[in-house]
Amino acid sequence: MSNKILVLGAGGNVGRPLVKALRAKGESVKAASRSGKAIEGAEGVAFDYTSPATYTAAFDGIDRAYLMLPGGYTQSQAMLTPVVDALAARKVKVVLQTAIGVDADDNIPYRQVELALERSGTRFVILRPNWFADNFHNFWKAGIDHGVIAVPAAEGKSSFIDARDIADSAAGALTSDRFDGRAFNLTGPQALGYAQAATILSEVLRKPISYTPIDDAAFIAMLAGAGVPRDYAEFLAAIFHPVREGWTAAVTDAVSTLSGHAPRDLVTYARDYRAQLGA
Repeated sequence: MSNKILVLGAGGNVGRPLVKALRAKGESVKAASRSGKAIEGAEGVAFDYTSPATYTAAFDGIDRAYLMLPGGYTQSQAMLTPVVDALAARKVKVVLQTAIGVDADDNIPYRQVELALERSGTRFVILRPNWFADNFHNFWKAGIDHGVIAVPAAEGKSSFIDARDIADSAAGALTSDRFDGRAFNLTGPQALGYAQAATILSEVLRKPISYTPIDDAAFIAMLAGAGVPRDYAEFLAAIFHPVREGWTAAVTDAVSTLSGHAPRDLVTYARDYRAQLGA
């Protein structure tokens, strides 16, 4: 009988700590990436979402899988639904990562992927994380280097979640059947505005960092100028609308429920990633 977990996107911000967490639990893990290289000591396998020819080797011998949209892509429905269908046909349990708020409208592409999974007949858990704390050392790093965070959030707040807590929550969902058939909104322990986040980063990094609210057009131009593909920059701008509307300020206990520990706060994130943040 199969007893192996496939982690898609295993080299990413969530995938890598997830592989590590699963191996720490004694699980047999297959780490899928474009390169197919071994990750965190797990068996490596090459995988391309857009190439069904890579599915067979990746899916061989697994009974559970973690599925997420690779970073930098926006076509969630086109990329993920064929993978959902292929996994469900093999009766593989799927833990799917989408995003907080996608259940607000069934026409949202991410929600369409969720619905396809829910109707597939295979076991599933859906994880909807809030804005990643890790964005500060990824997407907002250039601004932090210059002492400013410039995003179109207005005064909206988000309960930023550390990617390691998403990974730990996913590990809980993959290694237990207690959560099957459910969806969880994953959040950090506190809702913060970007001005508050800037203050925390200033204190941890010991350098002045301020928050400057900007409009969508300026935000897209800034990211495009930094080399972010324009369609992805436009996608990021669009998902700040829920922030401005206050929809990302909720705080849940889902991380504690799934992982068995409280979520990390932004101070802990900043301290742990001081080097990546430029300290």
